[in-house]
Amino acid sequence: MNDTAAGNVLNLYKQLGETPLERLDRLRIQKPEYAGEVLSYAGRLDPMAEGVLIALAGDANKRRDKYLDMAKEYTLDILFGFSTDTYDILGRVMQQGDASAVTRKAIEKGLNEFRGKVSQEYPPFSSKTVDGKSLFEWARGNMLDALVLPRKTVSIYDISVKGTYKLDEAALLSYIKTNIEKVTGDFRQEEIMRLWKKELSDVGERQFPCATITIHCSSGTYARSIAHGLGKDLSIPALALHILRTKVGEWESGKSLR
Repeated sequence: MNDTAAGNVLNLYKQLGETPLERLDRLRIQKPEYAGEVLSYAGRLDPMAEGVLIALAGDANKRRDKYLDMAKEYTLDILFGFSTDTYDILGRVMQQGDASAVTRKAIEKGLNEFRGKVSQEYPPFSSKTVDGKSLFEWARGNMLDALVLPRKTVSIYDISVKGTYKLDEAALLSYIKTNIEKVTGDFRQEEIMRLWKKELSDVGERQFPCATITIHCSSGTYARSIAHGLGKDLSIPALALHILRTKVGEWESGKSLR
């Protein structure tokens, strides 16, 4: 936490399954002195992402744009073999494909397309507003066909493969189930879990390739869009299996208030 004459800036850790607003509510319980404060967050994290969430208290809210513009760092785990409409595990399975030929060399080559200035399409399930509605609302109403998804230019300062591994079918289904159960609110959890159970078996013997990617990027970059886009470039369905935001500006996840 940074104390200033014009409000506080807090380095919070948002857990998997939480929304940013739920994390602020938990802060008010952890730190009762903030119970009556005006709180906001700078840079949202999706329910299936965890890590640094910058919270602003009191007059620090007046400088929110400053904190929104800070660079960010992520550790992103990508699962190959499936894609969803949310680009992560909390979505309807849209495609399934054979990912057995995925190699580290192919992933590293594919990532070359994501360095520097990149034109990134907003994910269908995001808070970007188009014609007075968030893309999330358009998507939930099955009305995305009426839109051209907006794009924005972001900067990827560094992106690299940290490692690759394989996840067996039973472990993948258990991981998905455990983390979807952490989510409250209406995120179509029951429907999505039913669809995953159709695709995966807890006694299945398949293995799915995964890669751990580190990303240093500008504000506004969607890590899950990188997972989805890499899959498209490799002609193999892919999604964000796990997203950890390790750093926002100088605030690090290792020093976050849990």
